[in-house]
This record gives sequence, C-alpha cells and structure tokens, in this order.
Amino acid sequence: MHCDPRFSRVREVFERHFADGEELGAAFAVYQDGELVVDLWDGVADRNTGRPWERDTPAFAYSCTKAVTATVLLQLAERGLVDVSAPVAEVWPEFAARGKAAITVEHLLTHQSGLPVMEEPVPVEEFEDQAAIAARLAGQEPLWEPGTAHGYHALTYGFLVGEVVRRVTGKSVGELVAAEIAGPLGLEMWVGAPDEVIPRTARLKAAERPQALKVTEAGAAPTGAGAGAAPTGAGPTTTGAGPAATSAGPATGAGRAAGAGPAATGAGDGGQGRPDDLVAAMTRAALDPQSLMNRALGNPAMHRVKGGANNPVILRAGWPAAGLVTTARGLAGFYRSLAAGDILRPETLRDATRTRVNGPDRVLLLDTAFGLGYMRPSLTFLMPSGSAFGHSGMGGSIGLGDPERGLGIAYVMNKMANALSGNLRGIRLVEAVYQSL
Repeated sequence: MHCDPRFSRVREVFERHFADGEELGAAFAVYQDGELVVDLWDGVADRNTGRPWERDTPAFAYSCTKAVTATVLLQLAERGLVDVSAPVAEVWPEFAARGKAAITVEHLLTHQSGLPVMEEPVPVEEFEDQAAIAARLAGQEPLWEPGTAHGYHALTYGFLVGEVVRRVTGKSVGELVAAEIAGPLGLEMWVGAPDEVIPRTARLKAAERPQALKVTEAGAAPTGAGAGAAPTGAGPTTTGAGPAATSAGPATGAGRAAGAGPAATGAGDGGQGRPDDLVAAMTRAALDPQSLMNRALGNPAMHRVKGGANNPVILRAGWPAAGLVTTARGLAGFYRSLAAGDILRPETLRDATRTRVNGPDRVLLLDTAFGLGYMRPSLTFLMPSGSAFGHSGMGGSIGLGDPERGLGIAYVMNKMANALSGNLRGIRLVEAVYQSL
C-alpha cells in the first residue's frame, strides 16, 4: 500500500473503518496532478473463502458505470459521430415510436427522457442481449413529457445510451471502453468483465436490513427490488442497478441537508418538506412494489440469477448503467485522465459537467443534479467541492474528478451499505482528501 505523508489523514480514516467493523474488503485511490498519492486496500475479497483483497482486486461498482458510458458517447460527439442536441431517432429510427420523436441524446444523458422503467419484465435470456432490451424501450411511451422533469434512469440509462453508441459504431460501450480508454491508458476497468477477471473480482456482501423498518409488519417487501428498496435489506443478491442515492445514503443526505456538513451544495429536500418527511416518503416508496422507485430500480432484476451481481452472467453482461468492474486505482485513473484532458478535450469536459438538471427527482424523491451523464453536487452526490463531478454506485462505491484541484478519486468495496443508515465510509474518505490539500 502507498500513502503520501500529506494524506496520512486519509489512511487513518481508511484503517479506522476496518477497526470499527465497517468494512469487509475495500480499496481507495487518489491521483493528484497525475501522481498516485493514495493507493490503499485491505480486508477480504471473499468472506466465504477468506481470499484476501489484493492490489489488483476489482469490484463491481454498479452505477459508477454511468459516467464511463457518458464519456464514451462524448468521445463520439467530439468526432462528429453523435450530435448530443439532436433527436435520438436520427440514429435509432425505431425509437421515434409512441411520441418519442423529439427526445434528444441530451435527454437520455440527463435522465429527462421519461423512460426510467422497463414496462415488461426482462427475461434472464436477454440479460446479455443489450439490443433486445433497448428494443423494448423503443416500444414504450414516456411517463412524462421529455425535457420537463428528470428522474433517475437507474438501468434504462445504460440501454438507451448504449444503443445510441451501438447504432453509431456497431460496438458496445464495453468494447469501446476497452479499445479507446482502458486499453490505451492501462486502466484496470471493464464494462463487462472478461472471463479471466471474474474469478478475482471481490464478492459482494448484501447490506443488512435496518432495524428501523419492520418489513414483515409493514406488508410484503417489494419483489425484484433494486437499490431503492435497500431499506428492506436489498443487496447485491437481490438488486438491480444501484442509484447514486444509496451510495451516499438517502437518509444520510437528508440529514446533511439539515446542517451536518459542507457537501450539500445546492441541496434541497426533494420538495417533500422536512428531512424526516422525505425519509418517510422514500420508505413508503421502497415498500411499494409498484412505486416508480422500485419499478425503475428492479428491472432487469439481477436477483433472478443465483448470487445476483456476483454471478458471472451479471459481471460479464456489461450493462452500460451498471456493469463496471474496476479497481479503485483504475477508476481513479480514469478521472485523473479525464481531468488531464487525455480522454476528452477540456472544453468538452467543461460543457459536460455543466449542471443541466437540478432539483426533485421523480424516481428517487431526493434532489439530484446532472450534467451530461455526470453527477454534480447534490443530496445524492455529497461533495466538499462544487467543482467535483463523477458518479457513485449502489452500496457505497464512488468515482469522481475535480479538475480545479487536479484530483481523481475512487472507492470500491464489497460490504454493501443500506439506504437508511447510508454509506459514510466513502464520504469520510473523500472529505479526508480535501482536508489534506
């Protein structure tokens, strides 16, 4: 392990998490101005076998994938292959059906298309057939007028953006990440893990069910629930793609908005009133199988294959919203290279990280803020700096860049956090980095 003495506070926080029993296995990495200043890992990658977490142990990072997928599309835009402001139907004609002719690529990247749910259950046979899943979305009608509101497209984001990429290039997001980003830059990251990587990938441990919720007394728990149902104990064996909200913890975000820290930049209460009212609304939504939250987060349902996100089918599938397998060093290196202009031109990144939507999210209920596929500081992306951008993932993983400070930061782990208690581990580590500058 390596930690520059200037960042000793970061190492102290990382080690305390293990000493306090908050971690099973985890890794944290930081680049500053191109230099790897923090590279920490510890614990076990598989609690069943005792396999230790090694320097090259990757982890499934859920929705951290979305920022990588957005970057692939923005590379195509730089080359003139995609016009972000143009209708999706220009490259995907079938998408125009059922009132979607005016939906733009920007609407997809900013969660404004009104297509946050798959209306019909996706069969397991299609889990590795992204084009088939995209065709289902092409036949759906938006749930709201595109461009008038935003709501977290937890899984559909990837199938929508990924199909635009495929229509333009004939290749998947995962293939382009390997050829255009990870391969040339030597990054340990894959959108869809190769067979040789799967055996050494960390095995996720499901989040414990918070005691605050009595699911058996409240009624039937959501079926096929995703991260929005994390209060009922959903974890990697029962979930779909995790939203950024659960990586920070919805309840944690609400508490911070009430005055607990500097990170709630531009945060509101999701239009729900007091933070406790917001948590109550989220709990009701999590317990309702028909809520927009659960419908968006639970289909395709990873739990339909044994082991959920630990199953090779999911690790290999490369869903562009939740298919990233990466080391902390690999994901931090991705943001290092973004900040340095090695992946996108600086002007492209500046425009892409400009906040396009900010406010109540129709799916998560909390306030969310997005640029072109990148999260911006909000209740669901609690950052000490207004210039930070990136994406977090279910259970706690975080990837972010901060060009103003020359930072690339990433945290991955295998002990999933639940939504009610939130995940302060990654937030504490990020805050320690900024405190060390």
